[in-house]
Amino acid sequence: MRKLFALLLIFSLAASTVNTVSAQEDQTATEQIQEAAEDAGDAIEEVVEEAAAAAESMTTIDEGEAPTMFQVLKKNFIDGDWKFMSLVLITLILGLAFCIERILTLNLATTNTDKLLERIDERLAANDVDGAMEVCKSTAGPTASVLYEGLRRSAEGPEAVEKAIVSYGSVQMGLLERGLVWISLFIAIAPMLGFMGTVIGMIEAFNRIEAVGDLSPAVVAGGIKVALLTTVFGLVVAIILQIFYNYIVNKIDGIVNRMEEASITLVDIMAKNKVF
Repeated sequence: MRKLFALLLIFSLAASTVNTVSAQEDQTATEQIQEAAEDAGDAIEEVVEEAAAAAESMTTIDEGEAPTMFQVLKKNFIDGDWKFMSLVLITLILGLAFCIERILTLNLATTNTDKLLERIDERLAANDVDGAMEVCKSTAGPTASVLYEGLRRSAEGPEAVEKAIVSYGSVQMGLLERGLVWISLFIAIAPMLGFMGTVIGMIEAFNRIEAVGDLSPAVVAGGIKVALLTTVFGLVVAIILQIFYNYIVNKIDGIVNRMEEASITLVDIMAKNKVF
C-alpha cells in the first residue's frame, strides 16, 4: 500500500513537472513570436521610412529641375481659356498642313534645268524634235512642262514658241502658288483670335470687378491672364506660319526664275539647231 502511494506521488510530481515545463515552453515560444513580430514591424517601419525619404528626395529633385519648353507651353495652354486656345491650335495645325503640302510639292517640282537642256540640245542637234519632247515629257516638274509646250509649237515659228512658253508658264506659276492664300488667311486669323481672347478676357475681368465691387488683383488676375495668354499664342502661331510662308514664296520664286531662264535658253537652242 505504501509502495502504491509512493508510485502515485511520483507520477503526480512528474505530471506537474511536465505541465510546468510545457507552460514555460509555451510562454517562451509566445515571447519569441512577439519578439519576431516586433522585429519585423521595426524592419517594415525602417523600409517605409527609407522609401518615404527616397520619394521625398526624388520630389525635391524634380521640383528643383527647370521645366522644359514643352511643359511651359502645356501649362500656359491649360491655364488659358480652352475655347480660344483650341481655335488657335486648330489654326496652327491647318496652317502647318498647307505649308508641309506646299514644301513637298515644290521639292518634287524642282528640276535640274542644266541637265534637262543638255539632253534637249542633244536631241535637237540630231534633228529629233519628237525625242526632245519625250525627254521633257519623261521629266517631272513645271519647267519640263513649259519646255514641252514650246517644243510642241516649234513648227509654227519662234513667236508661237515664245507665246506658248509665256502662256503655259503663267498656268504653272498659278499651280505653284496654289494654297498660299490659305496660309495667308491662317497667318491673319491667328493673332485676330488672340486679340479676341484678349478683349473677352478683359470684359470678364471688368464684370468680376463690377460684381465684387472691389478692385483687387485676385479678382481681375484670371481674366487678364487669359487675355495675355491668348494673345501670346496667337502671335506665336502667326510668326511660325509667316516663316514657312516666306520660305515657300522664296522657293516658288527660285523655280519661276529657273523656268524663265530655261525657256530663253530653249529658244536659243532651237535657233542654233535651226529647228524653226
